[in-house]
Amino acid sequence: MDQTPIEDMQSLKARKFLMWLFVISSFMMFAALTSGFIVYTEGNAERGIKVLLPKAFIYSTIIIIISSVTMHLAYLSGKKLDFSKQKLYTVLTIVLGIAFFISQYSAWKVLTDAGAYFVNYNASQSFIYVFTGAHLLHIFAGIIMLIYSLIGKTRNIPQVRNIFRLEVTSIFWHFIDILWIYLYVFLLLNQ
Repeated sequence: MDQTPIEDMQSLKARKFLMWLFVISSFMMFAALTSGFIVYTEGNAERGIKVLLPKAFIYSTIIIIISSVTMHLAYLSGKKLDFSKQKLYTVLTIVLGIAFFISQYSAWKVLTDAGAYFVNYNASQSFIYVFTGAHLLHIFAGIIMLIYSLIGKTRNIPQVRNIFRLEVTSIFWHFIDILWIYLYVFLLLNQ
Protein backbone atom coordinates (compact mmCIF):
# COMPACT_ATOMS: atom_id res chain seq x y z
CA MET A 1 0.00 0.00 0.00
CA ASP A 2 1.58 3.27 -1.14
CA GLN A 3 1.49 6.35 1.02
CA THR A 4 0.01 9.61 -0.17
CA PRO A 5 2.52 12.42 -0.73
CA ILE A 6 1.41 14.12 2.51
CA GLU A 7 1.84 10.91 4.54
CA ASP A 8 5.19 10.34 2.84
CA MET A 9 6.42 13.85 3.78
CA GLN A 10 5.27 13.37 7.38
CA SER A 11 7.12 10.06 7.51
CA LEU A 12 10.29 11.73 6.21
CA LYS A 13 10.00 14.54 8.76
CA ALA A 14 9.65 11.97 11.56
CA ARG A 15 12.75 10.14 10.34
CA LYS A 16 14.70 13.39 10.20
CA PHE A 17 13.64 14.15 13.77
CA LEU A 18 14.89 10.69 14.80
CA MET A 19 18.25 11.50 13.21
CA TRP A 20 18.48 14.68 15.26
CA LEU A 21 17.64 12.71 18.41
CA PHE A 22 20.41 10.25 17.58
CA VAL A 23 22.89 13.09 16.98
CA ILE A 24 21.98 14.71 20.30
CA SER A 25 22.20 11.43 22.22
CA SER A 26 25.57 10.65 20.59
CA PHE A 27 26.83 14.09 21.56
CA MET A 28 25.68 13.47 25.13
CA MET A 29 27.51 10.13 25.18
CA PHE A 30 30.78 11.76 24.08
CA ALA A 31 30.27 14.62 26.54
CA ALA A 32 29.89 12.00 29.28
CA LEU A 33 33.05 10.20 28.13
CA THR A 34 35.11 13.40 28.09
CA SER A 35 33.67 14.34 31.50
CA GLY A 36 34.72 10.93 32.77
CA PHE A 37 38.23 11.60 31.52
CA ILE A 38 38.32 14.97 33.31
CA VAL A 39 37.07 13.42 36.55
CA TYR A 40 39.62 10.61 36.27
CA THR A 41 42.58 12.93 35.77
CA GLU A 42 41.46 15.59 38.31
CA GLY A 43 44.49 17.69 37.43
CA ASN A 44 46.80 14.90 38.59
CA ALA A 45 49.85 14.78 36.29
CA GLU A 46 50.34 11.08 37.14
CA ARG A 47 47.00 10.33 35.51
CA GLY A 48 47.69 12.28 32.32
CA ILE A 49 47.95 10.75 28.88
CA LYS A 50 51.79 10.80 29.02
CA VAL A 51 52.15 10.04 25.34
CA LEU A 52 52.30 12.26 22.29
CA LEU A 53 49.31 11.92 20.02
CA PRO A 54 50.18 10.30 16.68
CA LYS A 55 50.51 12.50 13.59
CA ALA A 56 47.92 10.23 12.01
CA PHE A 57 45.34 12.14 14.06
CA ILE A 58 46.26 15.29 12.13
CA TYR A 59 45.83 13.40 8.87
CA SER A 60 42.50 12.06 10.12
CA THR A 61 41.38 15.61 10.83
CA ILE A 62 42.31 16.77 7.33
CA ILE A 63 40.59 13.74 5.79
CA ILE A 64 37.37 14.24 7.75
CA ILE A 65 37.22 17.95 6.89
CA ILE A 66 37.67 17.21 3.18
CA SER A 67 35.02 14.48 3.42
CA SER A 68 32.62 16.99 4.94
CA VAL A 69 33.18 19.23 1.92
CA THR A 70 32.57 16.34 -0.52
CA MET A 71 29.43 15.38 1.41
CA HIS A 72 28.12 18.92 1.11
CA LEU A 73 28.93 18.96 -2.60
CA ALA A 74 27.03 15.66 -3.03
CA TYR A 75 24.01 17.20 -1.31
CA LEU A 76 24.16 20.37 -3.44
CA SER A 77 24.56 18.30 -6.61
CA GLY A 78 21.49 16.26 -5.71
CA LYS A 79 19.46 19.41 -5.14
CA LYS A 80 20.57 20.71 -8.57
CA LEU A 81 19.61 17.37 -10.18
CA ASP A 82 23.21 16.81 -11.24
CA PHE A 83 23.20 13.10 -10.47
CA SER A 84 26.59 12.27 -11.96
CA LYS A 85 28.28 14.76 -9.62
CA GLN A 86 26.11 13.55 -6.75
CA LYS A 87 27.37 10.00 -7.29
CA LEU A 88 30.97 11.18 -7.70
CA TYR A 89 30.97 13.21 -4.48
CA THR A 90 29.18 10.46 -2.57
CA VAL A 91 31.78 7.91 -3.69
CA LEU A 92 34.57 10.34 -2.77
CA THR A 93 33.05 10.77 0.68
CA ILE A 94 32.92 6.99 1.13
CA VAL A 95 36.58 6.68 0.05
CA LEU A 96 37.56 9.45 2.47
CA GLY A 97 35.62 7.69 5.25
CA ILE A 98 37.61 4.53 4.56
CA ALA A 99 40.83 6.58 4.52
CA PHE A 100 39.82 7.94 7.93
CA PHE A 101 39.52 4.35 9.18
CA ILE A 102 42.98 3.52 7.87
CA SER A 103 44.46 6.65 9.42
CA GLN A 104 42.92 5.80 12.80
CA TYR A 105 44.26 2.25 12.60
CA SER A 106 47.75 3.57 11.91
CA ALA A 107 47.36 5.95 14.88
CA TRP A 108 46.49 2.98 17.11
CA LYS A 109 49.59 1.19 15.83
CA VAL A 110 51.77 4.20 16.72
CA LEU A 111 50.19 4.31 20.18
CA THR A 112 50.80 0.62 20.85
CA ASP A 113 54.38 0.91 19.55
CA ALA A 114 54.86 3.74 22.08
CA GLY A 115 53.59 1.46 24.87
CA ALA A 116 50.15 3.03 25.19
CA TYR A 117 47.83 0.02 25.16
CA PHE A 118 44.07 -0.09 25.59
CA VAL A 119 44.44 -2.05 28.82
CA ASN A 120 47.07 -0.52 31.07
CA TYR A 121 47.58 1.07 34.48
CA ASN A 122 46.87 4.56 33.05
CA ALA A 123 43.20 4.82 32.16
CA SER A 124 43.87 8.15 30.41
CA GLN A 125 45.59 6.23 27.63
CA SER A 126 42.66 3.82 27.49
CA PHE A 127 40.33 6.78 26.99
CA ILE A 128 42.12 7.56 23.70
CA TYR A 129 41.02 4.17 22.37
CA VAL A 130 37.51 4.57 23.76
CA PHE A 131 37.08 8.02 22.17
CA THR A 132 38.50 7.02 18.80
CA GLY A 133 36.83 3.60 18.78
CA ALA A 134 33.39 5.02 19.55
CA HIS A 135 33.95 7.64 16.87
CA LEU A 136 34.94 4.95 14.36
CA LEU A 137 31.63 3.21 15.04
CA HIS A 138 29.91 6.44 14.04
CA ILE A 139 32.10 6.69 10.92
CA PHE A 140 31.11 3.12 10.03
CA ALA A 141 27.42 4.03 10.44
CA GLY A 142 27.99 7.10 8.27
CA ILE A 143 29.61 5.00 5.54
CA ILE A 144 26.60 2.65 5.60
CA MET A 145 24.31 5.68 5.22
CA LEU A 146 26.41 6.94 2.31
CA ILE A 147 26.22 3.56 0.58
CA TYR A 148 22.46 3.51 1.17
CA SER A 149 22.18 6.96 -0.44
CA LEU A 150 24.32 5.88 -3.37
CA ILE A 151 22.32 2.71 -3.95
CA GLY A 152 19.08 4.69 -3.79
CA LYS A 153 20.27 7.05 -6.49
CA THR A 154 21.44 4.22 -8.75
CA ARG A 155 17.96 2.69 -8.41
CA ASN A 156 16.38 5.99 -9.45
CA ILE A 157 14.32 6.61 -6.34
CA PRO A 158 12.00 9.65 -6.38
CA GLN A 159 13.86 12.95 -6.06
CA VAL A 160 12.13 13.81 -2.75
CA ARG A 161 13.52 10.64 -1.19
CA ASN A 162 16.93 11.18 -2.81
CA ILE A 163 17.22 14.66 -1.29
CA PHE A 164 15.94 13.33 2.04
CA ARG A 165 18.60 10.60 2.13
CA LEU A 166 21.30 13.09 1.20
CA GLU A 167 20.12 15.60 3.80
CA VAL A 168 19.94 13.09 6.65
CA THR A 169 23.28 11.56 5.69
CA SER A 170 24.77 15.03 5.44
CA ILE A 171 23.51 15.97 8.92
CA PHE A 172 25.07 12.84 10.37
CA TRP A 173 28.33 13.15 8.43
CA HIS A 174 28.85 16.79 9.43
CA PHE A 175 28.09 15.82 13.03
CA ILE A 176 30.82 13.16 13.06
CA ASP A 177 33.17 15.68 11.46
CA ILE A 178 32.54 18.21 14.22
CA LEU A 179 32.69 15.42 16.79
CA TRP A 180 36.15 14.33 15.61
CA ILE A 181 37.46 17.90 15.74
CA TYR A 182 36.08 18.21 19.28
CA LEU A 183 37.72 14.92 20.34
CA TYR A 184 41.04 15.77 18.71
CA VAL A 185 41.22 19.21 20.30
CA PHE A 186 40.19 17.72 23.64
CA LEU A 187 42.98 15.13 23.44
CA LEU A 188 45.51 17.76 22.33
CA LEU A 189 44.65 19.94 25.30
CA ASN A 190 45.02 17.00 27.67
CA GLN A 191 48.17 15.32 26.36
